[in-house]
Amino acid sequence: METTLLFFSQSNMCEAKEKTFFKLLHGSGKEETSKEAKIRAKEKRNRLSLLVQKLEFHEDAHASRSGHLAKERRVSPEEAVKWGESFEKLLSHRDGLEAFTRFLKTEFSEENIEFWIACEDFKKSTEPQEIHLKAKAIYEKFIQTDASQEVNLDFHTKEVITKSITQPTLHCFDAAQSRVYQLMEQDSYTRFLKSDIYLDLIEGRPKRPTNLRRRSRSFTCNEFQDVKSDVAIWL
Repeated sequence: METTLLFFSQSNMCEAKEKTFFKLLHGSGKEETSKEAKIRAKEKRNRLSLLVQKLEFHEDAHASRSGHLAKERRVSPEEAVKWGESFEKLLSHRDGLEAFTRFLKTEFSEENIEFWIACEDFKKSTEPQEIHLKAKAIYEKFIQTDASQEVNLDFHTKEVITKSITQPTLHCFDAAQSRVYQLMEQDSYTRFLKSDIYLDLIEGRPKRPTNLRRRSRSFTCNEFQDVKSDVAIWL
């Protein structure tokens, strides 16, 4: 009798252990399946996020290209025609100034317009320290002998500027700016009006790559000695 009871007791214990084992095994499988599902879901979210980013990138790139094309086409032929009426009208228009600068770069003479722009900015200075620093920078870049972008000025004009640069005023570059203006108006401007850059604009043609040409002979200021400097053109 005792042997029978011991047998059933051992059988029940084995059965209980087996049930516990299968529960653990089954539960572990569920846990493993749950982890795999989470990993797959995370991978899907990452792929979706990457796809959205790519779409946004292409949309931004398309918008940027569209904006760039719109910027290039904003000059109407009617507006460009007005630039041929006078040099003053050309420089007073932002797009006219940009087109003329682009033309000067093809002739390797962009230092003239850059000097003119620097002088216009300089005359807006208000603080003494700002006046001094900008005057020094303009002198070193455009005026002094062997400057990186030295403009073509007569000896007398350069000498006057050199003597006044230690105590500059808002008008210390007026004479030089006026002379460079005359050079561009009577030399570069006439060629600009015959250039492909300008003709393309007045005829509404798209912008084309510009070819650099050998630098032409620039007039010297001495050739304009009979021309009176008109500082009022800056006002």
